[in-house]
Amino acid sequence: MTRYRWVAARKAEGFPTTTACETAGVSRQAFYDWRQRETVGPTEAEEAEAALVQEMREIADEFDESYGSPRMTAELRDRGWRVNHKRVERLMRAHGIVGIYKPAKVRTTIPAEDAPPLPDLVKRNFAPGVPDVAWVGDISYIPTGQGWLYLATVIDLGSRRLLGYAMAEHMRTELVCDALAMAAGVRGGRTAGIIFHSDRGAQYLAGDYRAAVAERGMIQSVGRTGVCWDNSVAESFFSSLKRELIHRYRFEDRAGARRAIFAWINRYNTRRLHSSLGYRSPTTWENLHRPPKAPKAA
Repeated sequence: MTRYRWVAARKAEGFPTTTACETAGVSRQAFYDWRQRETVGPTEAEEAEAALVQEMREIADEFDESYGSPRMTAELRDRGWRVNHKRVERLMRAHGIVGIYKPAKVRTTIPAEDAPPLPDLVKRNFAPGVPDVAWVGDISYIPTGQGWLYLATVIDLGSRRLLGYAMAEHMRTELVCDALAMAAGVRGGRTAGIIFHSDRGAQYLAGDYRAAVAERGMIQSVGRTGVCWDNSVAESFFSSLKRELIHRYRFEDRAGARRAIFAWINRYNTRRLHSSLGYRSPTTWENLHRPPKAPKAA
C-alpha cells in the first residue's frame, strides 16, 4: 500500500486529512493531486508504458528470463515497439525484469596422444560472412540424477546455427561422428570443401572421425593445445546453454535433460536473437544470406 492509499484509508475511517498526511509524511496538496489522478485514471503515456512492461514480462517468460537489455530491446523492436536501450534498461530495472546470469563450469578436454600435425585453418576468423565456410565442433556434459549426459555439437560459423548434435551416456568417438552425420544431413550432404574445426580432443583426432570428415570432402582444422579461444564460438554456445538452461534446473534423468535441451536448441536456432548476427536468429540470418535460385530454363 502506498502512503497516499494509507491516507485515503484513514480519511475513510473518519480521521482528519491533515493528521493522516502528517503521519504518512506527505503534503495535503500531494495527496489531493494523487486522488485527482486516481479519479481521472492513467494517462495515455502511462497506459502505453504499462503495455510495454507487460510485453517485456511476456518476452522474459517466453525466453525463460534469459534476455538482458540488448536482446530485450531487439526483440521489442522486432515486435513493432519503438524503444531505445536506455528506456528498456530503466524499465527492466524498475520492474525487476532481469536476465539470469550464472557462470558455466569449465570443460576439460582430453588431449589426444600422438596427435597428427593438423593445421589451424580458422585462425579465429569466426565471422566468414556466409554459411558453410567452416563448422566448429565441441563436447560438453550435463549433470542428471542418472549421471552425466554428454552432448556433442556442430555449429556453422557463419550463421551460428546448430546444424548437428548428439547426446549419449559416453563421449566416445561415435558421439562426435553422430553429430557430424546429422549436420551433413541438414545440409543435404553438400559438405565438400567445408572446414571442420575443433580442439585437439582425442575424439576429433581419432582415425574414425578423421575418416568421417575426409569421406564428406571436408577439411579438418584444429586449434592449439590448451587455447580455448581458438574454438570460442563452440565454447560460447555451451556457455549460453548452461547459463540459460543447465544451471537453472535439476534433471532427474537423462531423458528429461534430452527433452529440455532439444527444446532449447530449437529456440536457439529459430527464435533466439544473436548479437553477432545483428540480433537475428540463425535461421533468419541464413534465409537472408541464402544465394538466390537460378532461373529456370525457358
